Amino acid sequence: MNDILKKWRQSLQKTRDVTFGKIATFFGATEINDDTFDDLEELLIQADVGVETTLNLVDIAVEQVDELGYTRLDQLEGLLKDELSQLLFDAEEPDFNQKPTVIMVAGVNGSGKTTSIGKLAARYKAMGKSVLLVGADTYRAAAADQLEIWADRVGVPIITGQQDSDPGAVTYDGIKAAIARDFDVVLIDTAGRLHTRYNLMEEIKKVFRVADKAMPGAPHYSWIVIDTTTGQNALRQAEAFGKAVNLNGAILAKLDTSAKGGMVFAIKDQLGLPVIYAGLGERVEDLELFDKDSFIQGIFTRSEAE
Repeated sequence: MNDILKKWRQSLQKTRDVTFGKIATFFGATEINDDTFDDLEELLIQADVGVETTLNLVDIAVEQVDELGYTRLDQLEGLLKDELSQLLFDAEEPDFNQKPTVIMVAGVNGSGKTTSIGKLAARYKAMGKSVLLVGADTYRAAAADQLEIWADRVGVPIITGQQDSDPGAVTYDGIKAAIARDFDVVLIDTAGRLHTRYNLMEEIKKVFRVADKAMPGAPHYSWIVIDTTTGQNALRQAEAFGKAVNLNGAILAKLDTSAKGGMVFAIKDQLGLPVIYAGLGERVEDLELFDKDSFIQGIFTRSEAE
């Protein structure tokens, strides 16, 4: 087994042990019977796949089993894996065609947003890109300090504002500085506001508009960091952010500590977002490009193959 697949399997152990392990055991039986689809529906919901996504999957499974004449559970397992794969996008790195490429990162406080930004900076620096961090979260006292720690750790410059200063102004100044200093990538940390606060979501909309004024077309990428330990609640947060700004990707934080990895399947099905990266550990290098095949293999691995 190659190292990256092993890393995915190890990081998904909690999801596998707590939820998808039950599904793998379920498929260890032999024949499809009258209770199979009710049992599968219950297991998928318990695995945090989400009610809507689960019902769609089971409807497809019932139809395909009937159409193809399947009678064995191993045939159904293969069908389910194929359908789950269809619920995930193939991830790609940013194309970096724009200089600077402006990436704005959203998410609620505590989601792992700032840590993910620091790991992105390390990843892009290792790819040979010059990176500038911009701290547009000017309301949370520790936000700038945390981002500065990451900037020092990774060895990249940072622009921040005074506490309670205008985050739009910080964003504008940061992008203009990146243009003037010929940076390849700008990573902007936005305020981690609760998605239920209307006025604060309006504030984030303003930051995105200011980015476009500083550089037409910016931000080129708008990603939300999703705390996978919170399961379906994270989807509701992402949906609210998506209504405020034009999100085009998601980063999965804390996947290695979550038992609720099943919610990943609902991200495309319910939000239409590709997963770009996944946090598979605490180390700087543990932010990995999302690999849907490794993810699916990781959650379905039989315990004896560990």
